[in-house]
Amino acid sequence: MAQVDCSAGARAPHPRPAHRQWRYVGLVAAGGALGTSLRAAVTLLVPEVDVFPVATFGVNLVGAFVLGVVLEALARSGPDEGPRLGVRLFVGTGVLGGFTTYSALATATAELTSAGSTWWAMAYGLGTVLLGAVASVGGIALGGLIGRRRGAAS
Repeated sequence: MAQVDCSAGARAPHPRPAHRQWRYVGLVAAGGALGTSLRAAVTLLVPEVDVFPVATFGVNLVGAFVLGVVLEALARSGPDEGPRLGVRLFVGTGVLGGFTTYSALATATAELTSAGSTWWAMAYGLGTVLLGAVASVGGIALGGLIGRRRGAAS
């Protein structure tokens, strides 16, 4: 019986995963610092309306939309490696992770409920989640258009 050489088609060992590589951890940290700074600026510039936290609401919706655009455009442009991986980690995980703030969503919802503004709390909490889903689907649609245009141009 002949022996089969399996080493010819064997793959090289995988490099360390991205979350264990300092360059990628640095991209996420730098992006997170930028995103958090942008969110802080928005919350300083945009006042609350009555008891409704407009800035946090807007930040979360914009973040959901932009994340949809970025991730879909990247997915359509090729495999999640090299520069695309770097962009996804810096922009998607870092900037948009720092920019959006679901912890503030939870805190504001609890504060509205504690203050007796139950309807505002429900509108804010459910509105953020539902409209955030709609925003992300819209972002995915736009990201798909961008990806198709880039594919047609190349």
